[in-house]
Amino acid sequence: MRWRSSHLPLLLVLLLSLLTLTPAKSESTTSEFRICSYNIQKFNKEKAKDYRMMNTLTRVVYRCDICLLQDVVDPDGSVIKALLKSINSMESERYDGFVYKSVSSKPLGKSATDMQKYVFIYREQTASVIGQHQYESKPQVFTRAPFAVHFQSMKTRVNKFVLVPLHSDPAQAVQEMNQLYDVFETVTKLWDNLNVMFLGDFHAGCAYMKKTDKKNIKLFANTSFSWLIGDKVDTTVREDTSCPFDRIVVHGRVFLKAVVPYSAKVFNIGRELKIQRKRVCLPV
Repeated sequence: MRWRSSHLPLLLVLLLSLLTLTPAKSESTTSEFRICSYNIQKFNKEKAKDYRMMNTLTRVVYRCDICLLQDVVDPDGSVIKALLKSINSMESERYDGFVYKSVSSKPLGKSATDMQKYVFIYREQTASVIGQHQYESKPQVFTRAPFAVHFQSMKTRVNKFVLVPLHSDPAQAVQEMNQLYDVFETVTKLWDNLNVMFLGDFHAGCAYMKKTDKKNIKLFANTSFSWLIGDKVDTTVREDTSCPFDRIVVHGRVFLKAVVPYSAKVFNIGRELKIQRKRVCLPV
């Protein structure tokens, strides 16, 4: 995802729905539990002061029960605090009065000038955090090591599940994706839970991951893992590229059966929310 505007850095969000235990009460009330993933390039204090950008981001997050934000530059927590204030101030009946909380990793990266956080924003009414784990290894393969969060929801058919984000370094995308299997083994032993989902900007396509690389990635070779965003899906908005950089991967039949069929897809913010603005292409 490589487009930026002056108001919202990226236009595409990955979205997936889980089946719930109760049917919808009306046509306007969805029974699906939505999990989203959004790479919001350098979301920092400057961008948090942009009212139009924050308003649009609030509308995006409010569509989700759990929303992963990547590339959050927020060393003191003030950026996410401002976002939560914006989200939780929504008083319209249209937004059902949900209250959102957050759980964040520490700043991650190999350069002092490029330290990023993984941040999960979640609805207090439909999800709760029951565990969190910052993955570490020696030697450290990841530029931004995954920050795994163990969630619980009384609304979904799978009550407890683990979300593991990855925003890979393009230059070592294959190595980082392969290392995710070690992350899987770590978190499943830690929480005794095989219902694990990986999500984020893996750079899993085009020049960064070729077909011949798949044999070196355990999550591809192991048939217990299902890649819900396929290799032919374009998760960029550049007219001259068609690359499946952003992915959602789930482990096991139990978790896979809890996913609403064909719900894993790209959500185009500009088109869906009818936002028109000049777009400027950024290099990878």
